[in-house]
Amino acid sequence: MRHIVWDWNGTLFHDIDAVVGATNLVFEPYGMAYDADGFRAVYTRPIWAAYERMLGRPLDDGEWERLDKGFHDHYHRLMLECGLAADAVGALEAWGATGNRQSLLSMWTHDRLGPKVAEFGIDHHFSRIDGLRAVSGAPPATGGHKATSMTAHIEALGVDPANVLVIGDSVDDAHAAQHVGARAVLYTGGMTSRADLHALGVPVVDTLTEALDHA
Repeated sequence: MRHIVWDWNGTLFHDIDAVVGATNLVFEPYGMAYDADGFRAVYTRPIWAAYERMLGRPLDDGEWERLDKGFHDHYHRLMLECGLAADAVGALEAWGATGNRQSLLSMWTHDRLGPKVAEFGIDHHFSRIDGLRAVSGAPPATGGHKATSMTAHIEALGVDPANVLVIGDSVDDAHAAQHVGARAVLYTGGMTSRADLHALGVPVVDTLTEALDHA
C-alpha cells in the first residue's frame, strides 16, 4: 500500500456520543432512545434507510428532510464536546513517517470538515481533504452512498487504487473501496456493529494503529 484514505466521522473523529445524542433528540417525539450499542444495531447507510428501520415504516413525504436537518442541528452542537480517536494522531504520524501519502474523505459537508480538521492541527498530514460540496449553489446532499465520492477523490489524487487502503468505520467505506478497486480495513470505534463489519469479509480492527498493520 502506498496511500491511505481515512474516513472522518466515527474513525479519526470519535463522535459516536454526539451521533447517538443527536439521534435521540430527533427521535424523542417518536418515543425512541438508544445507547451506543442499540444505535449500532439499527445503523445502516444511507441514513434514511436507518431511519426507516428505526420507525419500522417508509418515511413520509418531507420527513427525511426534517429529520436530517434536526439531526445535523443537534449534532453540530454536541460534536463540540468530541475529540479525535485515542490513537488518531499517532497513527497519522506513523504512516507519514513511512514517506507514503494519506488523504481524508468524508460524507460530512466540506465547508465544516476543513476547519474542524485544521482545529485539531492534523490537516498537514493529508495531501487532500474532501467532504460533500455544494453543486450549482444548492446545499450538499447528505445521507447518500460514498462510492461516487470515492471515485472522484481517487481520480483527483491521481493514485492507482490498487495501492490504496481505505480505513473507515462503516459498511459504506468498504463498499466505496471495493467500487474503486482499493482495499479496506474497518474500525469498530464508530457507528457500525462489529457483526455487520465482520460480515463483509474484510479485516476488522479495534484501534487505528492496528489498521496500519494491514497497509
